[in-house]
Amino acid sequence: MFQPLSFSIGLRYLRAKRRNGFISFISLASILGIMIGVMALITTISVMNGFQEVLRERILGMVSHATIDGLDGPLVNWQQAIEVSKKDPRVLGAAPYVQTETLMQGSRRQGALIRGVLPAYEPAVSILGEKMKQGRLDDLQPGKYRIILGKELAQMLGVGVGDSVNVFVSEATVTPIGPIPRARRFEVSGIFEVGAQEYDFGLAVIHLQDAQRLMRMGDGVTGVRLKLDDIWDAWSVARSLANQMDGMYRVRDWTRDHENFFRSLKMEKTIMFVLLSLVIAIAAFNLVSSLVMLVQDKQADIAILRTLGLSPGSVMRVFMVQGTVIGIVGVALGVVSGVLLSQNLSIIVRFIEGLTGSELMPSDVYYISGVPTSVEPYDVALVALIALVMCLLATIYPAWRAARTDPASALRYE
Repeated sequence: MFQPLSFSIGLRYLRAKRRNGFISFISLASILGIMIGVMALITTISVMNGFQEVLRERILGMVSHATIDGLDGPLVNWQQAIEVSKKDPRVLGAAPYVQTETLMQGSRRQGALIRGVLPAYEPAVSILGEKMKQGRLDDLQPGKYRIILGKELAQMLGVGVGDSVNVFVSEATVTPIGPIPRARRFEVSGIFEVGAQEYDFGLAVIHLQDAQRLMRMGDGVTGVRLKLDDIWDAWSVARSLANQMDGMYRVRDWTRDHENFFRSLKMEKTIMFVLLSLVIAIAAFNLVSSLVMLVQDKQADIAILRTLGLSPGSVMRVFMVQGTVIGIVGVALGVVSGVLLSQNLSIIVRFIEGLTGSELMPSDVYYISGVPTSVEPYDVALVALIALVMCLLATIYPAWRAARTDPASALRYE
């Protein structure tokens, strides 16, 4: 296609003034269509990447990347697990925890997950301390029986800071009159808001020692939570650490608990990618129309080139060059405009909100306010490559028709 003669003739035809102005208009429409399709696809994928990153940050900011738990009961030697973990350069932080399902009672009842943590260790594995709306994580002190609630959980229970909450666990205390559910009264010392309903509505945090007393675990814990430098390597790192410790342990990573959620996000991104690729396909169809009309308009020129010795393959390459250049221009404009739009989308949204006087994504309705975006070079390159391939395929049929032009028939009435 890029032979000197075919390439130069193709570029010359592309720059030449057309006798039929409608062909020039169709060519311009093809460029604009490709540009808009590429821009829309890059912007949409960037927005989906942004939402996925925010959700991953919020969810993985509260859940551990990996855990090492006791196999048939509490993990007693959790100090050893933390020491072994800190020696591994892939581990950014480690902290013990106690976790169980409970029933909480304030003004109303609500089931929730309660987690016992050490305030000095917790910042190394979670963002809980950064998400406090009231109170501080350091307010949790052993023996004080204080509790920190998620914002929606506190609203459901009808309690605030300074109020009391009764916590009931499934284990029962056996008495002469029968088993009695084990319970303890806690004082609400803080409220956090992560922005993920799973935690704002279903999680409460207490001190590790208070949780051990409530669960009667002695010095044992449920396990050790790990924060890693590479979340995609969580399973192998946790297994490696467990193998360095004495005894048998149960290893879990974040994909076990949230695999379906992130898989659904990836599927949605793929489906949107395929659907919006159809916009580029429509623009490529316009490119077919413009090239077919161009071939019809250049019948006499094609016949003259054939009589001068230009082979059918060279004629085919002439028109493929034209279509490819049109596609490259449209894709280049689409990539530049798509990247610029994605990077400045939040500014545009705020400008529209200022003009309309309304908030497009109010924080009291959506967990994520604003429009986060993340431009991934791989996605941009993939969009550009697919668009270029579509444009190249769109040139084949018109170029083939041009190559089949019969010089005698084309010059009969000239």
